[in-house]
Amino acid sequence: MKIAIGADHGGFELKQKLVEHLRSKGHDVRDVGTDSTAAVDYPVFARRVAEAVAAGQAERGIMIDGAGIGSSMVANKVPGVRAAMAYDVSSARNGREHNDANLLTLGAGLIGAALAAQIVDVFLSTDCTEARHQRRVAMINDTAGAAAVAAGGLSMAGLSDTDMARVLQRLEGMLGGQQGGGYSRDVFHGGPCVGTCPDTARRFIELGAHRFTAGPDSPGRIPDELARYIDHTILKPDATPAMVDKVIAEAREFSFRSVCVNPCWVKRVADGLRGTRVLTCSVVGFPLGTSMPDIKGMETRKAIRDGAKEIDMVINVGRLKAGDDDFVLKDILAVTEACRDGGAVSKVILETALLTNEEKVRACELSKKARANFVKTSTGFASGGATAEDVALMASVVRGAGMEVKASGGIRSFDDARKMIEAGATRLGASASIAIVQEAQKSGGKS
Repeated sequence: MKIAIGADHGGFELKQKLVEHLRSKGHDVRDVGTDSTAAVDYPVFARRVAEAVAAGQAERGIMIDGAGIGSSMVANKVPGVRAAMAYDVSSARNGREHNDANLLTLGAGLIGAALAAQIVDVFLSTDCTEARHQRRVAMINDTAGAAAVAAGGLSMAGLSDTDMARVLQRLEGMLGGQQGGGYSRDVFHGGPCVGTCPDTARRFIELGAHRFTAGPDSPGRIPDELARYIDHTILKPDATPAMVDKVIAEAREFSFRSVCVNPCWVKRVADGLRGTRVLTCSVVGFPLGTSMPDIKGMETRKAIRDGAKEIDMVINVGRLKAGDDDFVLKDILAVTEACRDGGAVSKVILETALLTNEEKVRACELSKKARANFVKTSTGFASGGATAEDVALMASVVRGAGMEVKASGGIRSFDDARKMIEAGATRLGASASIAIVQEAQKSGGKS
């Protein structure tokens, strides 16, 4: 059986034992992390396991945290997942027989390895076969679907292939199988038939597509996807209100991921982007990173109050090069804690052009300890910007902790953007955003 398994730091050791146990039983196990006992956030890994199950990449999922409760809550937010927490063999059997649970959550602080192995074995070997239980499971699924629609839309990444087929059948019926010329941001033409490629369709929906045609045509566009990688940036010291307003308008038109500005413009940008899905991003300690940690924390909280949903902070490069890791950790924590309090995403700028590879790795490790969401290459103000090699190195260090990499500085073309994404970047910072997207459109997404 294909099984996806994950854990936070509290469940890491039990996860390792269960992976070994499952593989000894002949199961195909996909370990989605975490990879150590370093502190991480359990929702990141619970979602990974849930999405693997929902997408059909795993037949069952197992997630372990301290108590198993929080991970169950997270997993059950993903459509197509029925997560059940089990604390003994009976509850594991009940979850399968009565609820057809496809994801099991365990509390490493509540049970030992021997009992956990027994629970897992029962969970994997028990089926939901009685008609009355199957009817109730169908009701659970219907309730989940209705709740997603009532909330304003479905998380398509979490839908099963069967669910996607139903959605696509409805879409094709609405469209009448029409082929047509012309592109709009709501219609994707061409490529593989969406009715037979649920994964492709799911990806397009994630990127903002609202309609599909049912048959082959010319290759589909990629600019909408690429735009969602980009933080549209204006950090010039001589930026005027008119220049900032122009960037806001461009972001609204192209639907970039965010607009990144200096703190004095945050409120203006947040107001200008209201009603769109484009986020407001602010820099902190920019561009030198030499402000004291408490000042960076205050700057972060002020930016969040003004409307920032993402914060890009610059570390104290000199302290890192001097080996003062305690100071650098305190420096990063001042921002990441403020971001967690304010519900904002935190990105840590390393200024890679000034660092050795060993220093880059240390900075990434410190960012992991501070539970940042991203590490970022550059400010764009130093002697060099992002390189694919640096992105790959940073991704190799932080990926296991559920963190992401932002490449920034010197990204001026579609080819530059493609190289960064292929190296592991999931976000790009650029001021040449429009030129990059237009180049991608002209090339049809091909380098």
